[in-house]
Amino acid sequence: MSFGGFAARFALMVLCALTMVAPAQARFWQCAPYAREISGVEIFGNAHTWWNQAAGKYERGHAPKEGSVLSFAATSRMRLGHVAMVSKIVSAREVLLTHANWSRRGGIERDVRAVDVSAAGDWSQVKVWFGPLGGLGTSSYPTNGFIYSGHAPQVSPFDAPLVIAKAQPTTTVVVASVAPVQVARAFPTGHGALDREVAALK
Repeated sequence: MSFGGFAARFALMVLCALTMVAPAQARFWQCAPYAREISGVEIFGNAHTWWNQAAGKYERGHAPKEGSVLSFAATSRMRLGHVAMVSKIVSAREVLLTHANWSRRGGIERDVRAVDVSAAGDWSQVKVWFGPLGGLGTSSYPTNGFIYSGHAPQVSPFDAPLVIAKAQPTTTVVVASVAPVQVARAFPTGHGALDREVAALK
């Protein structure tokens, strides 16, 4: 195959690849569908309706939790409100948000700063990182509060409480890092060898 033929085939392959990738990259995200997808909070409609829709369906509050959705109130500048998921707690008055359609129309931003600037410290007024400024800027936004998704975090089996069933006389039990008093209470008396093993630990 000549070099010209190879170059033409290579260019055609690149063009096909770009036409396949471009639609995925060009997706335009509104804040509400994106927040619903990443948080698991199944609420539909414009962002400013989420707070009232959540009543009776999800717990709501004024303290951030990872995975919760921060509901922004509608204003003259932001008539449809806004919703963003809390991706990390930094401190009592600072979190990281993951959200869409904020700094850039249809764009996604991950782990950007949001700071509580309310006088009462109740997250009713916040400043949010704005891409074109490279910082929080001077504008602050009123919020309704946080909508909690109710998704329980994954618990490691090593973090779960140890539950020991009633031991049989022939059961061999290995106990590590457990106070002797707790061991003595964990097993019933009257089991011969097991009683002697427990007594030896005292």
